[in-house]
Amino acid sequence: MKRKLRRRGRIAAIVLLCLSFLSVVPACAQNYGRAERSALADSAAHMGEVVFAAGSFGADSGRFSDVAEGKWYAATIREMTQAGWISGYRDGTFRPSQPISGAEFVTIVAKCAGLSPGHGQSSHWAAGTMQAALDAHWYDWDELPPTGERYNQPISRQLAVKIVMKALLPQARGEYGTEAAKIKDLQALDGRYYEAVFAAYRSGVVAGDNAGNFHAREGLSRAEACAIIQNALRCKENAAGTAVPGGASGPQSGAPGSNSSSAGSSEKGGNSVAAGTDNSGAGTTVIRGGVSENGWLQVIGTQLCNEAGKPVVLRGMSSHGLQWFGEFASAKSIANTAQYGANLFRAAMYTSEGGYLSRPEEMWQQLTATVDAAIVNDMYVIIDWHILSDGNPMDHLQEAKAFFSQMARRYKDTPAVLFEICNEPNGGATWSGSIKPYAEQIVAAIREQSPKAVILIGSSTWSQDVHLAAADPVAGSNLMYTCHFYAGTHGQWLRQRIDDAMKQGLPIFVSEWGTSAADGSGGVFLEEARRWTEFMKERNISWANWSLCDKNETSAALRPGTNPSGGFGESDLSDSGQFVFSQFR
Repeated sequence: MKRKLRRRGRIAAIVLLCLSFLSVVPACAQNYGRAERSALADSAAHMGEVVFAAGSFGADSGRFSDVAEGKWYAATIREMTQAGWISGYRDGTFRPSQPISGAEFVTIVAKCAGLSPGHGQSSHWAAGTMQAALDAHWYDWDELPPTGERYNQPISRQLAVKIVMKALLPQARGEYGTEAAKIKDLQALDGRYYEAVFAAYRSGVVAGDNAGNFHAREGLSRAEACAIIQNALRCKENAAGTAVPGGASGPQSGAPGSNSSSAGSSEKGGNSVAAGTDNSGAGTTVIRGGVSENGWLQVIGTQLCNEAGKPVVLRGMSSHGLQWFGEFASAKSIANTAQYGANLFRAAMYTSEGGYLSRPEEMWQQLTATVDAAIVNDMYVIIDWHILSDGNPMDHLQEAKAFFSQMARRYKDTPAVLFEICNEPNGGATWSGSIKPYAEQIVAAIREQSPKAVILIGSSTWSQDVHLAAADPVAGSNLMYTCHFYAGTHGQWLRQRIDDAMKQGLPIFVSEWGTSAADGSGGVFLEEARRWTEFMKERNISWANWSLCDKNETSAALRPGTNPSGGFGESDLSDSGQFVFSQFR
């Protein structure tokens, strides 16, 4: 649902603040206990004698010797000081241009949000409040570790915006397609902050400088921090109908580096659903866009998520063997598939049977061309080390380590790429004896080059023994486990196995499935295929269908003789292809 923040008659507009000046302020501490007040006093000498307690210099009048009337920030600083949210220094100054630390910023926001201190893990004066903010999920452990070593460091704009939005406007949302275009230096914004920053732009809490830049990784001044927080409070006021002392504004038109634009009469916030989302599946909002919308993927619990931590589902096609049907893994064929709504392509590079091990240079070129074509089409792409007749992945461990190390190095800065390290182990390959030890070494090789790419791990019996992986998973993050099925061969027993594995916390990715029997023929088994697609939809399981080619078998998505260089019309799709392509959106 979308809604507009209510605007009270006395508020004509929320002035968007200029991020070329945006930064931070000192803090206050009326919510602190006696021990924390003592710690604040003890640490004042080490922090330029800034005073955080109520009754500080300048607190009564909100006037400071270095805050001249007429400055864009003067009214905001005065009003926030009079409200008891901030204070100045012992020498009567405010130092509006001085960078603000993470501890100072969080302390002010906590005061405004009414967050009481918790039990800190360090002796830092703000440890209690920082712990409470961490427990409230305003930020993550790695951003401001509770051990306190980063508390006094300047806070970045992107982290400051995340904290203020989490604390004061947690329901606000912003659409990638609308807000990203406003940020000229979007490449500097880390993906984990997309959600908060886009929501802040849409709500009118922040805006770019005159050049449209956000300066995501730069610090904030105290004056800029006041403006951010005050703007967020005003948005919260509009939504709740409660009064906020004073009125926040950014630099006024004509000020050096100012942005004279203001928020219009319909600032938006709260409960908006981004375009391309699917509200089905376990009561969660599931995003199904491409790489530009979702960025780096991550695994949270059993769920594949985007950079913002929102559940995401990938659906698309797998190629057949690149050495046989490489023409259907071309840029044109991949673009055709994307036009039907697919956001995933799997490049099946056989290791044996005339594949990589016998023709490494040729297959490398074929594979990278396919991967690059998927990336151009804003699709995620799986690099599949497609073992099959060579059923034990340990047979070619060294070749696999060298291959994945090189691939991970090539695509280490590309959020689109996932690595599937062993397609379908079979024969004598066991989970504990060969597959897990192999996976541990390949995961390590990939992580040396690509620390956060999602890695897909197969299991024994053609990647159906997910229960064995669930009982003894590989250690690491952003790891998922593949399960392969064919509708004419595999039924409820395998669905139950998947459910059991997920209940044990195993993330599942169906990187290959077909509407046919397991040998690619028979069927099409549409009734059972529909049970499977509904099953995966209900559990937000991502999938790739076998296969995008015109081979004369029922699992092929295209009819024999389809032109790989033309468009894929309805008449080009096989019975299987028509069903599968209808499931992309």
